Parts: sequence; structure tokens; C-alpha cells
Amino acid sequence: MTKEWKDMSPKEKREARFAEWISPEGVKFKSVQAERDYRERVQRFIDAVSLEKLPDRIPILISGTFLQTNLYGVDSRTALYDYEKLGEAHKKYLIDFQPDYCSSPAMAGAGIVYDTLDYRQYLWPGHGVSEKSGYQALEKEYMKAEDYPALIDDPSDFWLRTWMPRAFGALEGLKDLPSFPNIWEIVGISGSMIPFGLPHVQKALKALMDAGNEALKWIGKIGAYSTEFKSMGFPGLTGGVCKAPYDVLADTLRGTRGMMLDLYRQPDMVLKAVERIIPLQIKQGVGMATQAKNPNVFIPMHKGADGFMSDEQFKKFYWPSFKAVIHGLAEEGCVPYLFCEGSFNSRLQYLKELTKASCYWVFDRTDMTEVKKVIGKDICIGGNVPSGLLLTGTPQDVKDYCKKLIDTAGKGGGFIMATGTAMDEGNPDTLHAMIDFTKEYGVYK
Repeated sequence: MTKEWKDMSPKEKREARFAEWISPEGVKFKSVQAERDYRERVQRFIDAVSLEKLPDRIPILISGTFLQTNLYGVDSRTALYDYEKLGEAHKKYLIDFQPDYCSSPAMAGAGIVYDTLDYRQYLWPGHGVSEKSGYQALEKEYMKAEDYPALIDDPSDFWLRTWMPRAFGALEGLKDLPSFPNIWEIVGISGSMIPFGLPHVQKALKALMDAGNEALKWIGKIGAYSTEFKSMGFPGLTGGVCKAPYDVLADTLRGTRGMMLDLYRQPDMVLKAVERIIPLQIKQGVGMATQAKNPNVFIPMHKGADGFMSDEQFKKFYWPSFKAVIHGLAEEGCVPYLFCEGSFNSRLQYLKELTKASCYWVFDRTDMTEVKKVIGKDICIGGNVPSGLLLTGTPQDVKDYCKKLIDTAGKGGGFIMATGTAMDEGNPDTLHAMIDFTKEYGVYK
């Protein structure tokens, strides 16, 4: 008799998710070889992360936002608005470069959705920056210092009626929506509907509907390409996405400056807020991974890197809630996939607190020899081929760098050859050098 999900151990849940990922439902592979390639690539990752046996060779992960389109002459703005050209560029990239895993075209997003909502937190190609550029964050206090009690009391209400009207110009009318928990009895229903008749509220709701219609068109195209990539033999490495609770505050809500002030002016509120955000991030990551039938939950890390705060502050404000999210995802059978941007050299000892083989960390500017020494026996690590080297170095420079990584970080398994950042541009010669050399030299015998 099959166990119910609630009765499974974390290991049993993860094995169930792995089994679902390696045998994708509804995918018709283009050939026997494509199906073999797909299963081998998934198994290669499973072996690297699980630390139970050596994979056949070191897996290879190239992360890119506009990298794939750039390689084929499609500028970043076109990638945001022409879903066909976006998908076709990704397809050509997979055929030409043969990486182990595909980066989803969904990473680019849909430009019309941003336009419709008048999104204020970022500039995007052709909207505030060059049509050939990547994204540019616009930091601002989209949550005010006095808003902590509202966030902590009811995060969904805060997001809907406070944050969204500030972050999206077209949604300013949402601030006048009724508080939905107040709609509880017949005598209150009529009055609660009054805001929905106001022109500025209706304008905001119309913008949401228009954005939703475009998002459906976008995901229809992106979803079809993602299925096709699987049929070609290329699994995606991201099922869900979430963030460290502190980064939700410092990136999305308060901004770097506001958050740094809060650490001194209202530290107790910061701690209550990150604690409140923990279950929300676990729920999001698990839910997306379950829907995608892919166990890996991508977590981009920002404000916990070296230099943003002292070790004492990291230990108090960043790490406990972040560790709780990692643990919560792993408890549900997911594989947290941590993208550690910047350097994490002073934080490595904290990673020894994580459950063995529970997650996968990609490093950017961290000393990979030290990473291997500190956590390499217990946690799968990846990285850290620099984007600068790939853009300005020679193929031989890249081969030499990859060889050093394989000889140190790759020794004994538990390593994935990866770029240190998500790239917006690429040099085909150096990318081929990274991929082809790793396939040749990174074989476990």
C-alpha cells in the first residue's frame, strides 16, 4: 500500500519527487537518444546532490537571463516582447552547446505585463535602459518604516492594499479596496462593494485583467517551449522559486538603506517580520515545485553576502530565518538550490549547520577550494566560472580555470560546474570551452 504524503519521511518525499522529475508525465521524446539524455542528465544531478555515489561525470549548468538570446542576435528588449524569438533562441542554444540543463525562457519575463502594470521597482530593456541591457533595480522604500505591524499582522492584505499600489503605477487604486475579512455578514456586504464602483479602483482591476490576459499568452508560449526542451533531452533545473526572508524585506520592501537603518532603529520588528515571512516562502517554493513536478527550488541570495552586514548581524537577522526556509523545503522533499551571488567567504561555517545532502549551493566570488574544504563532504557545491572570464578570456583561460575547479572542488563528487552569475551576454568560444572541457576532463572513473 502506498504511503500518504503526510506519512512519508523527507527522504521518501524527495525520492518521490525525483521519480516524478526523471519520468516527466506527458512528454513525448523526440528520439530514444533524447529520452536517454534526459534521464542521464537528471540522474547526474541527483547523484551529485545526494552524495551517495559518484555521477558518471561532473554536471554542467550555465545560468542566463538574456545570454541565450544575445548569442543569436536577439536583443534583450525583443526577448521580452517576442516570445517566439525568445523560445527559438533558447532552442538553438541547446542544440548548439548541449549543456546538461536548460535555463527557462520564463526568466526573461513578459515586457507587455510590465508595461501594463507600470512596474516601478525595475528598469527593463527599452524601458529606462538600453534595449540591449539587462534589468536594473530601482531601490526605494516601497514599505515604510512604520508599516511593520501591518505586514506582520496580515501579509496578504499588506501586499494587496499597500505594497502593490506603491510598486505598480497602474494599481494605485488597490489601496482603496475593502479589507476582505470585514465582509462577514449580510448587512455589511453592500457597503463593502462601494470601492469596486470607484473609477480608480476599476482602472486598477482592469489593468490586472489586461496583464493576466497577456500573461496567459506568454505562459502558453513559454510552456510549450519548456515541454519541447524536455522532449529534446534537456531537463530544467528549477521547479520553484522563493527567497530568504531577510531578502524579501531588504530587496522588495524596505530597500538596502531602509533595512540597514531598521537593524539599529527597530531590530525587534525586523525579527518579527522575517519570522512571519518564513512559512510564506516555504509554501511558495513547495507549491511551485509540486506544480512543476520538479523538486528544485531556486533561491537567489543577496543581502547575506559578505559586506552587507556584520557577522553578528548575519547570525541574528539573516541566518536563522533563512535556515528555517531551507529546512522547511527539504522537509517536503524539495532540493533548495541556493544561488549565492557575491562572496560568501566569511559565512561558510554556518553552512555546516545544514542537514547533509539536503541542498545545492552555487557560488560566485567565494573561494571554491575553501568551500570544498569546509562543506564539500556534506553539501553539493557548484560554481564559480566568472562571467568576466567567459566574456574577455580565451578558451584556454577558461579550460585552465575549469581544470582547477575539477581538481579541487570536483574531487570526490558533490560538484557541479556552473557559472558564478546569471549572464546576459556570452562568447560562444569560451562557453564551448567550458562545456566541452568539463565533459572530457570531468569524468569520474
